[in-house]
Amino acid sequence: MATSQDSSSTKTERVVIKGRVQGVFYRNWTVDNATELGLKGWVRNRRDGSVEALFSGSFDAVKEMEQRCRRGPSQAVVTGLEVLPCGDDPGTAFLRKPTV
Repeated sequence: MATSQDSSSTKTERVVIKGRVQGVFYRNWTVDNATELGLKGWVRNRRDGSVEALFSGSFDAVKEMEQRCRRGPSQAVVTGLEVLPCGDDPGTAFLRKPTV
């Protein structure tokens, strides 16, 4: 297996998005964008007002999704993005999960 981060590498990360990200269709927007990029994982609201997501796919697609999350949908105001490496199983699709 290659050690370099090329487009064939699989990357899985957990992202916490902060700011005005609830009530602005952020989760639906995330599902649409992640599906477009061929990612697996999930997105959910958190009770602290942030949105949490797990993205898994090619290195390039995950990095692109990270960049998209910094902007978010048009009504969102993203003030912070925390990216954490993750070994969780992303599942076989990209899902919207209940709030935690």
